Amino acid sequence: MSRLPSRPALRQRMQRSLLIAGLLAAMKFTPAMADEAADVQQLLRSGQYTNALEKADAFLKQKPRDPQMRFLKGVILTEQNKSAEAIDVFTKLSKDYPTLPEPYNNLAVLYASAGEYEKARTALDQAIRTNPTYATAYENLGDVHAKLASQAYDKALQLDQSNSAAKSKLTLVRNLVGNTTGGSSPQVAAVTPPAPAPARAQTPAPTQVAPQPAPVTPAPHSAPQPAVQPTPKPVEASKPEPKVDAAAEQKRLEAERRRSEQAKAKEAADAAQAKVLAVVENWAKAWSARDVGAYLNAYSKDFALPAGQSRKAWETERRARIEDKTRINVRILSPKVSIKGETATVRFRQAYDSNTFKSESSKTLVLIQQGNAWRIQQERTGN
Repeated sequence: MSRLPSRPALRQRMQRSLLIAGLLAAMKFTPAMADEAADVQQLLRSGQYTNALEKADAFLKQKPRDPQMRFLKGVILTEQNKSAEAIDVFTKLSKDYPTLPEPYNNLAVLYASAGEYEKARTALDQAIRTNPTYATAYENLGDVHAKLASQAYDKALQLDQSNSAAKSKLTLVRNLVGNTTGGSSPQVAAVTPPAPAPARAQTPAPTQVAPQPAPVTPAPHSAPQPAVQPTPKPVEASKPEPKVDAAAEQKRLEAERRRSEQAKAKEAADAAQAKVLAVVENWAKAWSARDVGAYLNAYSKDFALPAGQSRKAWETERRARIEDKTRINVRILSPKVSIKGETATVRFRQAYDSNTFKSESSKTLVLIQQGNAWRIQQERTGN
């Protein structure tokens, strides 16, 4: 296989005939689909890219997930130099059909032609993980690594021009991939056997531009290899999926469920405590504002009254004690809230300050839930 061309030469070496032939070999068409694809390919061969794209889009309106026509659309967009749109097509195709290595390889070509070698490397790694015997992806990956190494050595020389080791390594790398000013870009995998490559010289040979055979349908499929194209040697066998311990997995899921329930319970408890504390704070604010109506409304109808005192007498006494002050300030300090069912207990330090009296004492309020509201049922001073 040939080495990588420079970016200016990349488009010239993406021959349409190879791209079209590659599509047929890489994708297994149904008979009806083959007719549609043949029409689009004929338009593509004749350079009628706009008509080819219109026909492909019309087909995809009926079958938007069809992998063959989507792949062909990516080829058309590549021929039209619409790299961003082609990248979008191949990216979505690789997500919908992650077992196909060809879209990853073609993404790498497009990224490398734009000088985005890290993205190209990532795409090629994915292609090889998908098909460990994908020879074109391995060669492309080697060239991308060589380009990244060339950039690193070049940077080292910029920082230290006397670095002879970096200079020698840079020369070696450029001899491997071709000494071009624009850098090298990976080749799209060939799917029909190319003519035997001549002896390699300093100038890189033409790049092949279409994807290698690979299955599109879930059922495994492979085309026989032509005699002129040797079968690539597998680099790494696929590792079997680890067996899942059903009992351990069940325990893990159960633990996650308990953690989730505990987190939800804590969140609900925190929300309930905040609501109770807000009622107590509003009670203190009404008292401080000398708002007798709001203050008395904070108490439940069955509030535990002092021994021998009626509700009316208690309210009259509280009103008198509040209204005869010209200034009142009540603060809630270090509150602690606990809730059991429909009963909440709030313990805190109460700082009271008026124009006639000032004190700080421990206080406990017991509240009960009545409908959607909390009301004070008991009030105790001291521990």
